[in-house]
Order: sequence, then C-alpha cells, then structure tokens
Amino acid sequence: MTVSAFDLFKLGVGPSSSHTMGPMTAAARFCRVLEEGGQIGRTARVVTTLYGSLALTGRGHHTDRAIKLGLMGIEPATLDPDVGDAALAAVLQMGNLRLGGTKEIRYSAENDIVWARRERLPQHPNALTFAAYDSAGELLRKKTWFSIGGGFIRDEAEIERNDRDEVDVDLPHPFDSANDLLARAAGAGLSIATLMYQNELARRPEAEVIAGLDRIHAAMEACIERGMRQEGELPGGLAVKRRAAQIRATILSRMEKNISDPLAALDWVNLWAMAVNEENAAGGRVVTAPTNGAAGIVPAVLLPPGQCRGCADIPVDRGGGGIALQAERLDLRRRGRLPGRGRCRLLDGRRRPRRRTRRLQRADRERGRNRHGA
Repeated sequence: MTVSAFDLFKLGVGPSSSHTMGPMTAAARFCRVLEEGGQIGRTARVVTTLYGSLALTGRGHHTDRAIKLGLMGIEPATLDPDVGDAALAAVLQMGNLRLGGTKEIRYSAENDIVWARRERLPQHPNALTFAAYDSAGELLRKKTWFSIGGGFIRDEAEIERNDRDEVDVDLPHPFDSANDLLARAAGAGLSIATLMYQNELARRPEAEVIAGLDRIHAAMEACIERGMRQEGELPGGLAVKRRAAQIRATILSRMEKNISDPLAALDWVNLWAMAVNEENAAGGRVVTAPTNGAAGIVPAVLLPPGQCRGCADIPVDRGGGGIALQAERLDLRRRGRLPGRGRCRLLDGRRRPRRRTRRLQRADRERGRNRHGA
C-alpha cells in the first residue's frame, strides 16, 4: 500500500473533491497554460463547458463558484474563504474577472459557463472544457480536463495513459488492509502513528513531513473556528440555517451558569463536527479525505481549537487508519461484501435504498432521465 497520509488528507474546498476542487484546479491550470503560451494578455473571454455529472449536479456542488475562483488564479489548497467570497461578490457586481490574477476580462457566469447536461465525453463523466477567445472572437486556446476524484485532474493525454503518475516507494512497513497494519505495528513494537511516520520519511525529508502535517492541523483548526463564527443560511437555495454558532452560544451560556452536564464534552465534539460540515457545505476551506468527505469527524475528536494534542502525530495516525480503511473497502468489494452498485448492504449496516418501481423506471427512460430521476 503506497498511499501517503498527504494523499488521504488534502487541503481543499467543499463540498466535493470531484465537483469543486477538481474544476477549481483545472481552471487555475488553464490560466497557467495561457500564461506559458503567451496568450493571457490577448484573452478577452473564457468559456467553460461542463459535461455529464459536472453539468447535472454542479450547481449544488458550487462548480460554477469553483471555476470563477480558479480562473482568478486561486487554488483549493491556498483559498482564504473570506477573500474568495469578496472576490466572487466583486465579479458579480462589476461583471469583470481578473484572469490568472493579472488580466481583467469581462465575465458573466450566465453566458460564460455552459451546462451541457445531455452531453458526456467518453473518457470520464466529470469533464470540463475551457476555451479562450480574443477581442475579435478568435479562438486562442482550448483544453479539456477530467476531474477523476479526490481533487485530482487529468487532461486528455494524461487520462489515456495506463501507467501511474508515481513509482511505488519501497516502504519500511507496507500494508494492504487494516488487519495487516495492526499486525505489522504489533510485530515491530510500534504505534500506528510511528509506523506511518516511518513510511512518510521514506517518501520525503522529515522537515517536509512535519511542515505538511502542521499545515493540515492549522487548516482543520481554522475551519472549526470559522465554522463556529458564521451565521445565516447555507448557499444552495434550500434555506438551511447554519447551526454551529447558535450551538456554541448555548454551550458557553450553560458553562457560565455552571450547569453540570456529564455529556458536555460530547456537545463540543458535535459542535466541532457541525462547524466543519457547514463550512464544507458552504464551499469553505476544509481538509478533505476520500474515506469521510470533509474529514469533519477527525478534527472534531482530535483537534479541538487551542487544545492540540500532539498535532504532529494526529494526521499520520489517522492517515494510517484511513488508508487501512480504504484498503479494507477495496478488499471487501472484491469479496462482494461492500456497498456499491449491485451490493445489498451499505458500509454502515443500513439496507440498500429502495429502488424505483418498474413503472417509474420505464417512464424515466421514456423522458430520457437517469436512474436518479435527473
């Protein structure tokens, strides 16, 4: 198993690594392509076409917001949510966008983002194409990327390759399942954190590992802090109110009144998880993880604000558990015991969602809808 803790825990934005992080990264990369080709100075308009899944569910996942931020040269790992919100408000108000952070162009999401819901590129369902035009309407550059999950993107040449991006590293403690990880840790007399740390040192220098872990911890803590401050409604048009700020105020009020509660610690854990999940839903800066979405539970139980308990060990330790869980999921799927299409049970033990009736499925097919009714 060669997955690193830094592959598992990634600095990014919510609410989706495939539909938000990937498109933002692709938009920022397109700006770099224009810069490298000397075309950004001549660009007067950029049109983005979203295909398949990105077009069908992109509005709910803030794909349009991510594209605008990416075209301004902002990347998921370095996004300041407050700066991003201000920049988006300025684009909406002025009708201008600073392409790559340097060139001012006219921009309207209604005209410059095309939602090709009925079209799907053959390589991957999450596809998007950027096209840059000069002031006369001449095409300067056109490029397509595919958001393949986890915030990773591939262009048309890269997605056709069968080889991996990186060669496997010779790790001191390789493992491919949770049981294997536990056995190796016990056999070597190491904690999971120490075992994972030694694996990380085989990939990169120790100073780089520590700096990376510090960044993960700082991002988790900042996400909790910001989530507890924000009020109002979550974006999306469903009028869902943020609750973290009110929950925090209630907990603090009870503490001031010295109300004894044996479950007070659990209240704080719930609050921290709620704060992160709301930030994720709002498109804020989060630490994403393939095994648990925005990693809301991890910072909630391990990283209370201002009370870091060995922050250098935490992501590595959790990375070990998370990587083992990911391996276990793959192993279970191979043996037919994991949730997924055609499986009878979900990972958390619930039954499979009820299928639509044959009559509704037939009607959907006649109207050209997919199995979700979209």
